[in-house]
Amino acid sequence: MDAREQAEGEKRVRDLLVEPLLRRGLVKPGAMTKAQFEEMLADLAKRLAYMSGPNLAALEEMAAAQPGGKDRDRFPIANAILKAAAQIQPPADDASPLIRAVFAHAVGRQALAEGWAPELLDDLRHNRRWPRSYALGQIRQAAGEALRRHAHLAGAGPGQLSPAEAAWLRDREARLAHCRSIADLAGVSA
Repeated sequence: MDAREQAEGEKRVRDLLVEPLLRRGLVKPGAMTKAQFEEMLADLAKRLAYMSGPNLAALEEMAAAQPGGKDRDRFPIANAILKAAAQIQPPADDASPLIRAVFAHAVGRQALAEGWAPELLDDLRHNRRWPRSYALGQIRQAAGEALRRHAHLAGAGPGQLSPAEAAWLRDREARLAHCRSIADLAGVSA
């Protein structure tokens, strides 16, 4: 997302999420200062700039149905809105700071080098947390069959593959290339 798209996205978030919630009468959370509330709204706009207009409208409807505070008149905290946003329209892999950080780390470089990066990416998308050693072992184990199949099919001649096998190999290669592009965005050459 370039600077122009980011600015347009932030304006869309303000127009379709923040302003409608404020017009509904939701006010800043009681524990926040006005400056903190404005910072939270600016951060929300930056983080949700990737979302489409219809999905922001759906998010606004969800947030309005679950206001905060004991009187149910408070603007929901950013974490609750971000969690709901991820259900409606998860951020693209290249927009996720977590995914970029993992692929910039030794864990991501190892996954790329050993070929289990697509399974690591799937885990990150699903769990949205840094994988620990046990999880990494599980991810590698789950990737075992795909790694064996990839090695087998990549070693076969093009005429020896069935259409289904050729399609699977193309898809696997595309997924690996996508993981390499995330690593490139994170400043890693793999």
